[in-house]
Amino acid sequence: MPKLFLLALGLLPWIPAVICEATSGGEHAVLEGQSLTVPCHYEPQYASHVKYWCLGKTREFCTSLARTDGPRSANPAEDKVSISDHKDQLLFSVTMNNLREADSGWYMCGVEIGGMWSADVVTHTHIKVIHGLSVVSSQVSGEEGSSVTVECLYSERYRESEKKWCRSGNSSCLLTGSEGSYEDTSVAISDDRTRTFTITLKKLQLRDSGWYWCYAGQQRIAVSLVVTPRPTTTAVSLTLTPSQSDARLHPPKSISQQSWNSHSHIMVSLLLCASLILLVGMAIMARQLWRRHGPSYPFLERDPEKARISTHCVCDLQNNAVIFHNRDSQDVA
Repeated sequence: MPKLFLLALGLLPWIPAVICEATSGGEHAVLEGQSLTVPCHYEPQYASHVKYWCLGKTREFCTSLARTDGPRSANPAEDKVSISDHKDQLLFSVTMNNLREADSGWYMCGVEIGGMWSADVVTHTHIKVIHGLSVVSSQVSGEEGSSVTVECLYSERYRESEKKWCRSGNSSCLLTGSEGSYEDTSVAISDDRTRTFTITLKKLQLRDSGWYWCYAGQQRIAVSLVVTPRPTTTAVSLTLTPSQSDARLHPPKSISQQSWNSHSHIMVSLLLCASLILLVGMAIMARQLWRRHGPSYPFLERDPEKARISTHCVCDLQNNAVIFHNRDSQDVA
């Protein structure tokens, strides 16, 4: 029993740190000559601990490459390996520059715990440095008439190789010359002679859509180009309905002598009609007034008896005398 207990204690540092491990990507593939940055996350309780990056799968046989408690470099971008702790983000990052094939292997992100009976918190990452060709984006798109850029990345051994740009299914290709460049009205190719050559497609047309190949030596990688139609501005025409067209008033025409002469007979006719209507109206009105308020004379009486008596009336207007035949007495004025 004591032997088993001692054996268990001796194996504690070798227990994989799966309970509270730091985390990072499992595997990375990168072209030779390029750089790689690996983020390693840790728990908040390890913010003040030392972090490290080493080559190997076990802590005892892991070759240390960088530590956060080590001397800081004046120019980390030029170092083979650099490490930086970002406590506000609870991670530390490791950058490896100018990778070579010999750099392929297993690496370890580690948080140093310290103490005989405490294992470090670690996680493993595999890095594979490959030769060949890759592309930043395997599918690019652009609007008709615009330009797009394709970036093809190659490994170190293809630095001096010929670079070319070909359309799939077409035997003709565009090649970089001795200066590592090519340009015409529609395509420009530039090789920086380190690890990238760039293809710029200018004045895109719809027929340019399709598949293309980036070549570096005998290595090639496919790129899809999609050209979208240019947006068109549609002219809007307004069609007026009859009611709308009637509302469109034209400016009045000026009155001239000719236009007045051509319409004078109409004015005369209107005046005559108005006068006739007025006269007829006045005659009707006079007749109505005469019937209602006109004087009543004996010779106009409609009663026959009254009309008979009135016919015997003799009026001497000159002597101002009136003779009444039907009275018992007569008065002479």
